[in-house]
Amino acid sequence: MLFKKLWRTMGLYKAQFISMIIMITLGIGVFVGFNMEWVSIEENTSAFFEKTGFADYRIVSESGITEEDAEKVSAMNGVSEVSRFLSVNVDVKEQEGDSVALTVTENEAVSGFLVMDGEDYDRESADGIWLSERYAEANGVRLGDRLTFLYKGLEISGKVVGLIKAGEYMICVRDETQLMPDYDTHGFAYISPAMYEKAAGGAYYPQLNVLSKLDKKEFVEALDGTLSTTLLVLSKDENISYSGAQGESEEGKTMGSVMPVLFLLIAVLTMVTTMHRLTAKEKTQIGTLKALGFRDRRILRHYASYALMIGVIGSVLGTALGYGIAWVIMNPGGMMGTYFDMPWWHLYLPWFCCVILVGILALLTLIGYLSTRKMLRGTAAEALRPYTPKKMKPLVVEKTKLFHRLSFGTRWNLRDIMRHKSRTAMSLIGIVGCMTIVVCALGMRDTMNAFLELYYDEATQYSSRLYLTEEATAEQRQELIAKYRGDWSASVSVQMGEKAVSLDVYRLENDLVRFPEKDDGMAEIGAEGAYLCTRLADAFDLTEGDSFTLSPYGSDREYTLKVAGVIRSLSESIVISADYADALQIPYVVDSIYTETEKSAVASDAAVKSVQSKQMIVDSFDSFMELMNLMIVLLAAAAIILGVVVLYNLGVMSYTERYREMATLKVVGFKDRKIGKLLIGQNLWATVLGMAIGLPLGIGVLSYLLNELATEYELKLVLGPATYLVSLLLTLGVSLLVSVMVARKNRNIDMVEALKGAE
Repeated sequence: MLFKKLWRTMGLYKAQFISMIIMITLGIGVFVGFNMEWVSIEENTSAFFEKTGFADYRIVSESGITEEDAEKVSAMNGVSEVSRFLSVNVDVKEQEGDSVALTVTENEAVSGFLVMDGEDYDRESADGIWLSERYAEANGVRLGDRLTFLYKGLEISGKVVGLIKAGEYMICVRDETQLMPDYDTHGFAYISPAMYEKAAGGAYYPQLNVLSKLDKKEFVEALDGTLSTTLLVLSKDENISYSGAQGESEEGKTMGSVMPVLFLLIAVLTMVTTMHRLTAKEKTQIGTLKALGFRDRRILRHYASYALMIGVIGSVLGTALGYGIAWVIMNPGGMMGTYFDMPWWHLYLPWFCCVILVGILALLTLIGYLSTRKMLRGTAAEALRPYTPKKMKPLVVEKTKLFHRLSFGTRWNLRDIMRHKSRTAMSLIGIVGCMTIVVCALGMRDTMNAFLELYYDEATQYSSRLYLTEEATAEQRQELIAKYRGDWSASVSVQMGEKAVSLDVYRLENDLVRFPEKDDGMAEIGAEGAYLCTRLADAFDLTEGDSFTLSPYGSDREYTLKVAGVIRSLSESIVISADYADALQIPYVVDSIYTETEKSAVASDAAVKSVQSKQMIVDSFDSFMELMNLMIVLLAAAAIILGVVVLYNLGVMSYTERYREMATLKVVGFKDRKIGKLLIGQNLWATVLGMAIGLPLGIGVLSYLLNELATEYELKLVLGPATYLVSLLLTLGVSLLVSVMVARKNRNIDMVEALKGAE
């Protein structure tokens, strides 16, 4: 009998049940989806890195790593595998404007790859090319095709014998200026040591990749003792593929601790309020069951099963939604698929999600249990009496003359708010949540647009960047600078504390490169000191006027620099002028020239390693902004659903609670439109207050997310006027829509039934 009653009651209160199921589904779906995403990233990338022998450390030496050096490092305690390694960007003759990272590893167990199609790797192959599968697909390259790579006047030609994926290039970007992979113009390829040495006429390996379980401090100390010199050592954390994967995982954890918590909190609070109102409406039914001899324990189980049923349905649908959210993000054609190039895209449900699901079911059941127990207090006769709201003492404001000058609607709504504080609070939380999410979504878009405008419209004034070869003479470098009337820079790898950073030396006579200051404007790079990126300034607690010490790798000499300012940068770097470097006698070699000459007009030159156009950098952001826009749409949709469901559920609850009051108003002559205005007016009050709270809260949450999720971009929070306007109008529109939907219900009030119900 009680089972039949359960379904009848759910049908009678279907609006409340559906809204609660939707809220639980949303809360669990967002929680499961966001946490599945970061766990799946960790599991898939870890397996990929392990399978391809992703190097723990990369030892860099411009003079080259000899076989003897490799053997010494291999003999170190704690080192399992080593491989001399080379990776250079080369042009593809058959694909005009394209480049690939041409790679050679002497030991395929270190920094190797997985063959997806074609022949297995052959380290003795004379002309075999193992090409990036994604690059081949984007450019129509097939197995058996011949490609020619151009580098320093050399032509390296071979046949594509395998299509591959490599951990070293899981995030395949040309350099630090390119945020997103662009496989239409850039990929990677491996060739054998035999083919490389034959084409180059010798073996020059500037890098030694190492597999080791030692931490960086232990490894560097052991290396210094082994090779009797200080070389640049980069850990895997300083490789973009590894750091990018870690960054995405950390971002997922952060997002999983913010947005899902908001949804789950609102879902649980909605459940508390709704179950209390539902059991209050069912008080007479509860009393009847008690009078018929049903034990309190059985009645409690029956009504607790309502909450359990909602929890079970919501959990099942929410878990399915979570898998859907995770799949949208984690699939080869999804959001992460534009960033990661890996063979496996398995979805993993974290163990703690199962624990949370069980906990939520227990919590929801407890809410139903406690709500019913309150109605069972006393005898059956007391339980049979209809639920009556608690008596309200006159408000303090009611004793003032001002209160009596207020309109009837204002006084009525004030009393109702004070009588039903929990319902009002829940409405307020729903509006605040909606406003917060919308502000975060639109504010992120404004911030990224401002970031792109700052770096690529204002700071980047050149048309192309020429990368010079290591063998170019000083005369050749100066001739190229004069020929293209360009500015130039030199990068020196230095050690700052225990951190490996880049010291970038610039000569900027044509203002083709600019550096955004931490706050506003562009920094003037003069000879008075060094300019630190914000990450280094924060990490070492340095401000303008402070001094710090650094040491170039391969040298025992230390230099003390003065901080002249803090700038925003895409990489962890220190910027100084050539005059300041000369004054400190810091050695450097010009490696890049910035010019207003278009890439197509740059003539081939033995001293030019490669040419990168500004447009190539800008184009790489198209996919990035597509991801951003998709995320904004998803968050805005979630905010609207959140607002509609919460406000509609509470609006129906308010209508039910005030049914008899509205019937009384109709009896004394109030028109439907007037009563509707009273209902809408109260919601507008909550909406205005919610927007006033949600706007600064949204800005605060966005600021937190930027600091936690996008530190490598050194973003500055920006919100445009349109964001404020759209956020306010969207939230207000949702509230008005729901208010009108609920207000229309007063036309169906049966005055006789409502007023007789309390007899």
